[in-house]
Amino acid sequence: MSALRPVLAVASECAPLVKTGGLADVVGALPAALAAQGWAIRTLLPGYRPVLKAVKRPRVAADLPDLMGAPARLLAGTVGGLDLLILDAPALYDRDGSPYLDAQGRDWPDNDARFAALDLAAALIAADGVKGWRPEVVHLHDWQAGFTPWFMRGLGATQPSVMTIHNIAFHGLTGADRLKPLGLPTDGFAMDGFEYYGHISALKAGLTGARVITTVSPTYAQELATEEFGMGLDGVIRARGHDLLGILNGIDTTAWDPTRDPAIRRFSAPGGKVANKRALRAEFGLSQAEGPLCVVVSRLSDQKGLDLLLAALPALTERGGQLALLGSGDRRLENAWLNAAAANPGHVGVRIGYDEGLSHRMFAGADAVLVPSRFEPCGLTQMYGLRYGAVPVVARTGGLADTVIHANAAALAVGCATGLTHRPGDAAALALALTQLCALWADRAVFPRLQRNAMKHPVGWEASAPRYAALYDRLAQERTETR
Repeated sequence: MSALRPVLAVASECAPLVKTGGLADVVGALPAALAAQGWAIRTLLPGYRPVLKAVKRPRVAADLPDLMGAPARLLAGTVGGLDLLILDAPALYDRDGSPYLDAQGRDWPDNDARFAALDLAAALIAADGVKGWRPEVVHLHDWQAGFTPWFMRGLGATQPSVMTIHNIAFHGLTGADRLKPLGLPTDGFAMDGFEYYGHISALKAGLTGARVITTVSPTYAQELATEEFGMGLDGVIRARGHDLLGILNGIDTTAWDPTRDPAIRRFSAPGGKVANKRALRAEFGLSQAEGPLCVVVSRLSDQKGLDLLLAALPALTERGGQLALLGSGDRRLENAWLNAAAANPGHVGVRIGYDEGLSHRMFAGADAVLVPSRFEPCGLTQMYGLRYGAVPVVARTGGLADTVIHANAAALAVGCATGLTHRPGDAAALALALTQLCALWADRAVFPRLQRNAMKHPVGWEASAPRYAALYDRLAQERTETR
């Protein structure tokens, strides 16, 4: 086999090293998926404490004596098959808290510099290479990587870049007075550059600077061009419509495999979920019930529709259904869900926080997984549910619409239904879907068939990885032809 062709991925998080959401899962899964297509991804990450701790015996790939006014290094290493470059800049990353927030849940005040430094390091790698390695393509993930194409231009790096939007709601805004401190080109502060209503937008920088824009599902690609979903950037998206692709995310089907998962009682058919369901009820203090056991594994935010689910909850509990929720986020929603659990003992259980092993146990034990998002670029939770026979009940938006086949009469008749969908942003529509779920669950012939369909539904990278590889191939070929 010929040597794999090099790609540099630039991201702020990567599973299993550091994770706040689905972005990390995708960044962590793409290298293995693309290796089978002939492309080798090296991922550039910030040198957060957990990342540096995970990499044993890293090698110094380059010294950067003055990066954003402080010394830094590029370290190289591998973890679990991931080929990494790590920006070791203690002044920017050696701190408590999350990648983006301090211990009080506030944005780090220097986030603009923290991620501009990452982008400048990426541009230096593209321009000069490291230890003889230089990428053919640079793949950028979300606003934290958005300044990279502009820095590349300034350094004369000519590789094509791909900008993937995982969630357009987060722009990475900073003040116009930060133009010079961040080392950004003054000509970029314009309507067709990264200026956004008098501010600097890191996401817009990526959208205007990258050769191609991708997002994480076909339906979300269409939604982004509308005022409702474009979050103020719909005009930019429409202007670049010919360069926009929607490529559906997949999940790591090795890490998420109910027949091999060490965190659960393993199973290969819906009947094998019974022991997991019993254990899950015990873990959340739930009683025996006459309805379906549902789970939510989510960031707690209005985007995720968890306020709508609170309003619709009686449609589930009054029909004997139960809910186990794992998540954290908005303190208002955290408290509201803790109150809901106190008001519904034995029927609603809540854990505030995140626990990877517990999330696996929840999908394994659940009859259904609920994803009532107002908007959802792709969503991985419903894919985990499909894989583990937890029937998804999802809002009909973004990647949720692309991955779940609604159990209407026609889909049930031909045997292709995998879950339930409902109108987004509507508590009454969600309540109706929960009522339908309870009715389907009570039909002992229909519901196991729905679960079997779900477990057979393709959720890996088999279809999407070749699309990324074809995109890389095309961009590399264009660069060759224009030299």
